[in-house]
Amino acid sequence: MTQTFIFALILLVVVAVLARAMLLSFRAQRPRDYAATAPEFDLKQVLNGPIQSEGLIYGPTGRMTNSFVAEMYGEWSGDSGTLTEVFTYSNGNTMQRKWFLELRSNNTFVAKADDIEGEGRGVISGSTVMLRYRIRLPEDAGGHVLDTTDWMYLMADGTIMNRSEMRKFGIKVAELIATMRPAQVDENQTIAAQ
Repeated sequence: MTQTFIFALILLVVVAVLARAMLLSFRAQRPRDYAATAPEFDLKQVLNGPIQSEGLIYGPTGRMTNSFVAEMYGEWSGDSGTLTEVFTYSNGNTMQRKWFLELRSNNTFVAKADDIEGEGRGVISGSTVMLRYRIRLPEDAGGHVLDTTDWMYLMADGTIMNRSEMRKFGIKVAELIATMRPAQVDENQTIAAQ
């Protein structure tokens, strides 16, 4: 009787943990949840020109492990665009990435970059963008390939709130929280372009 009770209790805990992960967490979001939200996230408009970003990176224990500022520059020609990013981290490291974006039908798009395995797949819905991809970390960070889910939420003032989760074997190993907004540029500033 005691073994049956313990087994039932363990099973109940496992089911509760799985239900929470599937229904009550970051991963439970779906693009359709945001279909009626505004302002509309127009990728060609919002990710165009100079963009300033600041963010925090959290490790697997939930503690902040690094922060960054980034200069970005978006350019579009028809339904194809690029987003050039130059990151400066609080630990002194710098990193560059250039995304190649291609809009597809049904509010979808693909995204490629040198450190992305294959291509990322994104969905635009209302004021949000969801992008999933596999990112390869630099060798000095272990060279691991992580499954990443990015959610970007467009605010009324044009600011984008970005939250990303990175997982390895289904276990969350990092999280990123960032803001992105149109950069105020004067002739003395340089923005990551081309």
